[in-house]
Formats: sequence, structure tokens, C-alpha cells
Amino acid sequence: MISSVLLSLCNPPKSTLSVLGIHYTDDKPVLIEFEKGKILKISQSKKTQNDSKIYVAPGLIDLQINGFVGVDFSGPNLTVEKVRKATKALWREGVTSYFPTIITSEFSRIKENLAVLANAMEDPEIGSSILGFHLEGPYISPVDGFRGAHLEKYTRKPNWQELLDLQNAAKNNIKLITLAPELDGAIPFIKKCADSGIVVSLGHHNGSVSQIKDAVNAGARMATHLGNGCANMIHRHHNPIWPQLSEDLITPSIIADGFHLTKEEVRTFFKTKGADNLILVSDALDLAGLPPGEYIRGERKLLLTPDVVKFPDINGLAGAASPINRCVEVIMEFTECSIEEAIKMASTNPAKILSLNDLGAITPGKRADLILFTKVGNKIEIQKTFVNGKQVYSKE
Repeated sequence: MISSVLLSLCNPPKSTLSVLGIHYTDDKPVLIEFEKGKILKISQSKKTQNDSKIYVAPGLIDLQINGFVGVDFSGPNLTVEKVRKATKALWREGVTSYFPTIITSEFSRIKENLAVLANAMEDPEIGSSILGFHLEGPYISPVDGFRGAHLEKYTRKPNWQELLDLQNAAKNNIKLITLAPELDGAIPFIKKCADSGIVVSLGHHNGSVSQIKDAVNAGARMATHLGNGCANMIHRHHNPIWPQLSEDLITPSIIADGFHLTKEEVRTFFKTKGADNLILVSDALDLAGLPPGEYIRGERKLLLTPDVVKFPDINGLAGAASPINRCVEVIMEFTECSIEEAIKMASTNPAKILSLNDLGAITPGKRADLILFTKVGNKIEIQKTFVNGKQVYSKE
């Protein structure tokens, strides 16, 4: 059975939108046909529709999300039903696929939750949206500031046999790992990860120029939320930010929610790396999507504001509270980049770095993961979400 969506694009240019994957020469609506979950054909349609301001884009891919609407992927008593709840809520935000992120925790908890997530990947309703898992820690710096909100008592040195144990619980679905390159044994550990197909990202660390270079030579290819997971007081010249930003083989992810980085930082990272080599992530906590107020999470008190999560005792940032579509809006506002570039950083680039070859673009043969949305200024509003050619959300 062939399904299709008919839509127009808001103020389309007279040239190819390579990021969105659609070719056209005028303002006529575009017809996208898909069959058996794959994009079959893209063409201009002679039909018209009332709403001429609907955009289509490949679904958003969030490589770093800790939870959503009260579901904590690192929390106690995680179940497939809870993961289902979070996934459906993310569909409303235009996230068609994501990497549940497990943070530094008690080892038995990490192992247990990876097993639950592996079962969720096999769920017929939501499994297509879970692409693998991001292990953020426990192999990170134990030093205050650099470990961020991670608890020091659960940090540890890299251990390959230990990771294999976790991979077994995860059914080999740990696809991305964040670690500190300065830890004992980190460099050979990075090489083993890279050789086994795990993408290595440097984060929550205070690595030197030589340590970062050694990590890159061993196979590290990303920097996790560059500019965050870093102490407030660092040397103006010799710090972990500059060598990662200047390294051509490193693609940084950033939290562009308007709070974790200043406008000037976002603009600098964007100008340095460009839209082809930057990835947007939400890094949202499970509190995202919940009413503002005080909560207890990870043995600590947190304050959820309408925009971000804080530690109320020190008035410091504890985590993000916005889905990745907010990051798309903010980076357009801060950098004046195009919607095409913003979508590229939230879909095409994540797919590329993780070798998700059937995602991240709208071209024949790709998986029919699509979002339809309106755009007023830099504000976007999701109208419909498709995963594997199936409509999973409609604002109507």
C-alpha cells in the first residue's frame, strides 16, 4: 500500500533544498509517497491545499536525552511501558528517533536499565524510534565541575570487560559512549570502542591538548555538549574547549536551549564548525515536560523552571528541560542560520555520525521518518510526525 503526504513549503527558494531532500522550482505543493516504511517518490503536485505554510523535514534525531515527562532512563524501576510513554511524548515534539542516555550511576542500575531499554527496542509500537543507547559515564572525570551533575561516587576508570558486560545486557546496542580521555587506560579503551563500532565522544573531562589528540588518534570523533560538563574556572588558554573546537576530526554536540551556552558561544561554535559539523542535542532530563516545581532526583533536590533545571541550593544549572525542537529554534535565533541548516544539525548530522544511513534526509529509499510543521519567525510547531511511514502524531 502506497501512502503519501501533500504539502507546501513556507517561502521556498528557487533552488534545491538539499538538506530537506526535496527538489522543486516553484511554489507548488510537494507530494511525498512512501511504501512499506520507505520513501518511494518525491514530486511536485498539481493539487493545491489551503495551508501554504507547512514545512516538511526529516524527523529529529536526539543523540543525548536522559528522560522525558517523568521517565528517567537512569532511574529506578524503569519499565518498557515507561519508555513507551516517553517515546510517544517525544513524537509530539518531532523526535522520530533517539538514543536513551544512561548517566553515571550504580553499575547494577546501569546494567538493569540497559536491559529494559533493549527490550523496548523490540517493542512493535516504539522500537523503530530507539536507535541505540548513549552511555554517558561512568568513565568520566571525578573532579568537581568537570563531572557536572554526575555523582562522584559512581565514577570509575575505563574497564573493557565491564563494558562488554554492559553490552551483553544491552544486546549490543550501546552505540555511543561519552568518556574522559585523561583517565588511566582511556586511550586503549577508546581504540577498542572504535574498533567495535561504538562512537566515542569526549565529555565531562579536563583532557590536555596531547590527551585529546591521542584520543582522536585512537578513534574518538565527537565532543559531548561542548562548553558544558566543564568547570567554571579554567585557564583562558589551556583548557579542553579549544583543542576540541580546533580538531577537524571532532564533531561537537551542543545544548542550544538558550541557557546552557551563551549566544556568543553558540555563534562561535557554529562559525567555527559550520552546519555540516555540529550536532544539536537536548540533554533533557526526565523533568522535561513536567510542571515547574521542586523535585528529588538522583539523591538531590532539583528546581524545574519553565526553561531549565537548577540546583536550588547553589542556583546552578542541573540539566536541560527542553526537547530538541527548542534547540532548533534557538540556534536559528542566535546564529541567523536557515531552517535547513538547523534541521541538518538536528537530523542529518546525527544520522551521519552514527552511520544511520537510512535516516536524516528525504530521498527515495530512505526510511519515511518525517515531520510536518509550521514556522512563525524562529518558532516551529509540529503538526504531524511519521515514523516508518506511519503517522504517530497529529496536532489535530
